[in-house]
Amino acid sequence: EVHVVESGGGLVQAGGSLRLSCAASGFVFDDYTIGWFRQAPGQEREGVSYISIPDGDTDYEDSVKGRFTISKDNAKNTVYLQMNSLKPEDTAVYFCVVIPGPYTGWGPFSYGSWGQGTQVTVSS
Repeated sequence: EVHVVESGGGLVQAGGSLRLSCAASGFVFDDYTIGWFRQAPGQEREGVSYISIPDGDTDYEDSVKGRFTISKDNAKNTVYLQMNSLKPEDTAVYFCVVIPGPYTGWGPFSYGSWGQGTQVTVSS
């Protein structure tokens, strides 16, 4: 059974930074993709970023490009989301999800293995 745990959320002032971690375990596939999603109160869940392993392919949702950076530590089976220049509109619960294979769109993540989420709150 795939197990996904997010950490690193918290309360930060606008302009500040946070680094989220996603620790994934219990899977045996050699190539997979880890995505970060977020859901703000009253809004739909949206894809924020992803990274494919082992090729390292990444992409970002337009509103976070230039501010967020996704990276991986293969030895620790951990993916990080470095979030800089945070804005109040970044406030949301952030989720990590793992799917086998390369990225083919945000849709397939719905069938992946999800963590329970970590709250990010950015005050103005």
